[in-house]
Amino acid sequence: MKLKVLIPTVVLIEREVIKVVAEAENGNFCLLPKHIDFVAALIPGILSLTTATGEEMFVAVDEGILVKCGAEVLVSTRNAVKGNDLETLKQTVAEQFQILDEREKLTRSALVQFETSMMRRFKELGHG
Repeated sequence: MKLKVLIPTVVLIEREVIKVVAEAENGNFCLLPKHIDFVAALIPGILSLTTATGEEMFVAVDEGILVKCGAEVLVSTRNAVKGNDLETLKQTVAEQFQILDEREKLTRSALVQFETSMMRRFKELGHG
């Protein structure tokens, strides 16, 4: 099967695989090459894949969608991080979440400043 993991800015993974294990709301599932066509809404979790050479890889994914059509498996998600082992992946995900959290705080701060400025201007317009 040909697996593609897509995030908004890039194709994160594109390679031949013989097995994909993912997680949906109703639990884990496994896709093998002769599996019927399939669509699933993914929850945040770990996507496990086995390459044609027998190498096992892991991808931490956010919510997304998985579509298997013929020999192609497409995974589309907002965020994903790949790794060769779970421990490294866990550390990478923690670092990514910290970066996202810091960006979110900066965005919230800028929004509060914008709202405060707009309220001041509306107040000035009302008294002018």
